[in-house]
Amino acid sequence: MMVPAVLLLLGALTAVAAPRLLARADWTDREPVLALWAWQCVVAAVLLCCALSMTLSAAAAWQAVRGHVFATAPRSVVEAYALGTAGPWAPTTAVALACCGVWSAAMLVGEVLRARTRRRRRQAGLIVRAPRLPGERPGTERLVVLEDERPDAWWLPGAAPRLVITTAALRRLKGRRLDAVLAHEQGHARARHDWLLHCSAALAGGFPQVPVFAAFREEMHRLVELSADDMASRRFGRLTTALALVELNEHRGVFGPCPTPQAHVPQRVHRLLTPPGRLTAARRLRLTAVASLVPVIPVLVALVPGLRALG
Repeated sequence: MMVPAVLLLLGALTAVAAPRLLARADWTDREPVLALWAWQCVVAAVLLCCALSMTLSAAAAWQAVRGHVFATAPRSVVEAYALGTAGPWAPTTAVALACCGVWSAAMLVGEVLRARTRRRRRQAGLIVRAPRLPGERPGTERLVVLEDERPDAWWLPGAAPRLVITTAALRRLKGRRLDAVLAHEQGHARARHDWLLHCSAALAGGFPQVPVFAAFREEMHRLVELSADDMASRRFGRLTTALALVELNEHRGVFGPCPTPQAHVPQRVHRLLTPPGRLTAARRLRLTAVASLVPVIPVLVALVPGLRALG
């Protein structure tokens, strides 16, 4: 009964090696959407390794679980997994991994609830500062203009999504630059980047000692911005989008010598002004296929004994 141990080892190797390979890759900034997909596949593979190892360990430890997992499997398949030879580590492994799964789910639920609370608080503030117009129905998508001296724009997701922009941003941004900022925020909404940020924050918060989850959260924050920049630049041009970013963020001091929480903005502007060449369609297809295969490997490892028995 070595499959659960092999799965755990595979998950650990994936968690260590994959982030390093992605950090060294020269294409992640060139293809942020593809990089987002690759990171999701890596994290899914790690979670699948843990889930499959937990399932097989529980099947080896308890007959009741084994009856459900292998209910329709032929006797030869059950014997191929050698479940009866599992040592005393099987119940401990199953319980530990189950606790990790419950903790992950709890962290995700907590993150979603906290985000919903923040969103409702901000939505209530918007209703006070920008009341609905006569005849406007609740729950409809709307553009909200706020009176504010600071130029800013953001997308507020939810059941009633809102695109919010301040009057200072309207005064500072004109024409296509304003359109580029709005397209950037709409890109976040269409791609549902908020869910990627919730999931990455939940995993990193629940398991702060696991480097792959911390790297996942950091890369999600960076890559979703690059992806939205590309969505805007494809419609309104890279120079226009870069100038819009500068005008929207220069009051924050992000272009000064001292680091700020928005230190990634100068890098985004530089990337827009000196765009790296995109990968060829063939290479993008190959990388997508390779990334998609990463979560499949744990499933194949878990099925190997059964497939051999059937073969």
